Amino acid sequence: MGTTLATLVLGVATVLGLAHPAAAAGHHYVALGDSYSSGVGAGSYTSESGDCKRSTAAYPQLWSNANAPASFKFVACSGATTTSVASTQLGALSSTTTLVSVTAGGNDIGFADVMQTCVLQSEATCVSAVNNAVSQMRNSLPGRLDSLYSAIRSRAPQARVVVLGYPRFYKLSGSCVVGLSETERSAINSAGDTLNGVIAKRAADAGFAWSGVVDEFTGHEICSGDAWLHSVTIPIGNSYHPKAVGQSSGYLPAFRSAV
Repeated sequence: MGTTLATLVLGVATVLGLAHPAAAAGHHYVALGDSYSSGVGAGSYTSESGDCKRSTAAYPQLWSNANAPASFKFVACSGATTTSVASTQLGALSSTTTLVSVTAGGNDIGFADVMQTCVLQSEATCVSAVNNAVSQMRNSLPGRLDSLYSAIRSRAPQARVVVLGYPRFYKLSGSCVVGLSETERSAINSAGDTLNGVIAKRAADAGFAWSGVVDEFTGHEICSGDAWLHSVTIPIGNSYHPKAVGQSSGYLPAFRSAV
């Protein structure tokens, strides 16, 4: 009777997800990537991280807090590209690493420069900059992602690698009455979808798990009235990055679902 009860309780716990933290406790987790993983925009940056701006409110730290992995190395850094992730962050990986998260690709195609152009210049100039970025996504970015993913797999051959995407920035026909035009917002959203598509394909071809965040942020884009993303703001570096709620309610569930 006791064995049957114990089996039933264990089965219920597994169905409800209550057994996951125990499994996660054995993980050796390394968080790689750019500002979307370091937590720019969420505040509460650690002093040791300096200009990398790693936040205690970022999804890697939140996941670690909730799951108490065997080890946790948080090396994501604001401004990182696929190249700089490969050259400065992969030393945190080893043959004992069992879980990796990474966001990378946005800075390779000049994301910040594109958004600055769109905010400060004409609609035509904005759309041209977006189209140039899309060209880079399709032509140069796939090879850069392949190189990064190959290096990650080489250094952490046993790890489950979760590649996360980027939010769609704008709710079209939303609550914004100033700022970019609908044409600009639509072009930026479309480019974001292209970027996510390229990253998802390269991740799949590398044998990595892909977890997009567009669904989690739907209804919470800029101009939604309940945005989990900063629009243009001070400090300027926070612009177009998730707020703390975007990390906890957007990125964290997306990552958790793929672990």
